[in-house]
Amino acid sequence: MKITLIGCGAIGKLWLAALSSQGHDIQGWLRMAQSDLFVDVNEPNGQVFRELIPCNSHQHLHSSELVIVCLKAWQVSDALLPLLAIIPESSPILLLHNGLGTLEELGTLRHPFLCGVTTHAAWQDNNQVFHVAHGVTHIGAVNSLAESYYPIANILHDALPDVAWHNQILNTSWRKLMANCVINPLTIEHNCANGALVHYPEQIALLIDECCQVMSAEGLHADKTELTEYIYGIIHSSAENYSSMLQDVRNHRRTEIDYITGFLIKKARAHGLATPENDRLYHLIKNREQRYDNLRADMHRQW
Repeated sequence: MKITLIGCGAIGKLWLAALSSQGHDIQGWLRMAQSDLFVDVNEPNGQVFRELIPCNSHQHLHSSELVIVCLKAWQVSDALLPLLAIIPESSPILLLHNGLGTLEELGTLRHPFLCGVTTHAAWQDNNQVFHVAHGVTHIGAVNSLAESYYPIANILHDALPDVAWHNQILNTSWRKLMANCVINPLTIEHNCANGALVHYPEQIALLIDECCQVMSAEGLHADKTELTEYIYGIIHSSAENYSSMLQDVRNHRRTEIDYITGFLIKKARAHGLATPENDRLYHLIKNREQRYDNLRADMHRQW
């Protein structure tokens, strides 16, 4: 299958390696124009993938049968909008990122669009990717054009299991959003690995209460007990991991907070709901981002 993958961070390289190993005609797509990318992925079982993967071929993109987008949520529209005229309108586009709200930024969807969430854990150091924990990738159609593309789940599963197709992917996306609303901001406030959050049950309960209210107002099933078990399950299973948002903050990078807690707050306001604990954490992180922006601006002026 001819595939283009846009966004070659840790998770993107994980998919590049997995799909290439399955014999797919895969290319990466990078912001900087370059003809290839060295992909170095280290698996938990000791297996290593080290190959040059071609990149940024307009001809390849124009004939791709699947486009996978593994960017940060705030990067998606800027990267994808200029390419939509090149991608065949029959080619499905799969968005794999944390948070919600990017589809609204893309306007009228003329392509089959799918979205997904993954629990694979990987990090990158000096261009080496370490796949530290296997997980599950959940995907599904977000418009009627994509509903017939469910066989893609089997193709992706063969490359990087497990992959599950969902007819109601919105519910799955919201559950992952709720987990991100709890885990990511709290790991920043307490500067800790995910597992340490078990020491803050009162904060977790407050956040889950607010999240459930918003989900219910959106017409989605929100079982507080089930959602609590789900979130604590992630905390325990990723106890030694540091959230992607905390890693962004530590590296003075922009976070996805606007597409996680910010998205939740926006939906809450539309229903006249108050979310004081989510509001507090949102502003804490936005203030941190602003300080880094000011620091970068000061350094630029000095030069």
